[in-house]
Amino acid sequence: NIENPPATFNQVPKPPADICNAIQNHVYLICDTGTVQGFGTYGPFRSGVGYAHTAEHSIWFRPDAVGAGLGRNLLAALESDAKSTNIHTFIGGISADNTNSIDFHTACGYEKTAHLPRVGYKFDQWHDLVFMQKSL
Repeated sequence: NIENPPATFNQVPKPPADICNAIQNHVYLICDTGTVQGFGTYGPFRSGVGYAHTAEHSIWFRPDAVGAGLGRNLLAALESDAKSTNIHTFIGGISADNTNSIDFHTACGYEKTAHLPRVGYKFDQWHDLVFMQKSL
């Protein structure tokens, strides 16, 4: 739920048309065990040809699906797809408060490469952003 945790700094849910457009124009992988448990996607890290081989990923799971091992499989599938499209570096932007995600990325071979203080704003307070990075 985008409105509650600071896992994302977005505060307003995207309209369905925006979600459909994103799915049509980006890689989206769905984790489905009979019911959708979560999704993963990736896209350009920054604009410009110098960043063409770097992508930023995003993974989301239902709270009741966290810890079931599904995230590792989904992240591995995203990494494999990205590598097949000549992506060299994968980056995850994570709220510093989201220690579960930081631990998950560390366990998957990511290194913390940046800590940006007070760059996200949600719930009437500032939040830090951590970049975690892995060479594919």
